[in-house]
Amino acid sequence: MPTAVSLFTGCGGSDAGLLDAGFDIVMANDILPYARDTYLRNLPNTDYVLSSIADIKSFPKVDLLAGCYPCQGFSQGGLRDPVKKINYLYREFDRALRLIKPKAFIVENVSGMIRNDFRHLLNNQLIRFRTAGYRVKWDVLDARHYGVPQERSRLFFVGIRSDLDVCFDFPTPCYETEGATQGLPRCPTIRDAIGDLPLWPDEEEYDRQEFHWYYLSRNRYRGWEDQSRTIVATGRHAPLHPISPKLIRLGTDEWKFENDGPARRLSYREAARLQGFQRDMVFPDTYGTQMRYRVVGNAVPPPVFAAVAKAIPNIW
Repeated sequence: MPTAVSLFTGCGGSDAGLLDAGFDIVMANDILPYARDTYLRNLPNTDYVLSSIADIKSFPKVDLLAGCYPCQGFSQGGLRDPVKKINYLYREFDRALRLIKPKAFIVENVSGMIRNDFRHLLNNQLIRFRTAGYRVKWDVLDARHYGVPQERSRLFFVGIRSDLDVCFDFPTPCYETEGATQGLPRCPTIRDAIGDLPLWPDEEEYDRQEFHWYYLSRNRYRGWEDQSRTIVATGRHAPLHPISPKLIRLGTDEWKFENDGPARRLSYREAARLQGFQRDMVFPDTYGTQMRYRVVGNAVPPPVFAAVAKAIPNIW
């Protein structure tokens, strides 16, 4: 069984995908206590190191290195700031890569990094990874093409050590969205993911704040037979549950509910389902609702990470 180290692991989206792809995860790392707590309740057999990556001086020798370093400075969901210190954590990943020298690596990040004003940072990562001795490819993948019922596009880097003389191709889509004509199965819907859950869960499971002007500055509604809007790392901006009235556009950055019917945001448990996590995912009681939204929204959809890992040739 090939082995892996996972960095910037969060609550385990990448690692759930790696396990599905047949990897033994030797070590995981993050700095957020609740991410570790949630991870270990669901994936208890991993050595999870709770620490800043900068404080880790040595790593196990493994076949694959995976990392999903934070990216708030590039995110579509927040203020874009290419000089934020957090944008340079890829340097720590590069340090680990050069120490471990795995046969391959996978990196996930937000698609906003390909914007022209951030392209120098994308190119800097490519240069670092290639000078570390890897053939590197990158692409932006749509999670819906791999069975995740959510509109979520993410950037992936995959590198294979140059001395192995092996090429990598990103996985072809396994599902298609409405209107596509490739003859593939239709991507699962919101109903497929959460249709068995109560329409009105316990109040502590979802954000109950008012729908303020910023929330209504964009269309956050999708119906039962659609895929969800992007799951984010805050309950305040979570997409609407399909039980809610639809939103109608009033003008630029201005929407309103089409009627006064009851409306609510998706719960953190529903968000986890729509990210592709296991249906019975456990959330420890050590932190509250907002932290649960945070770790779910920051995660990588496991089916997408699994598809990328499975596409790596058998170099193990």
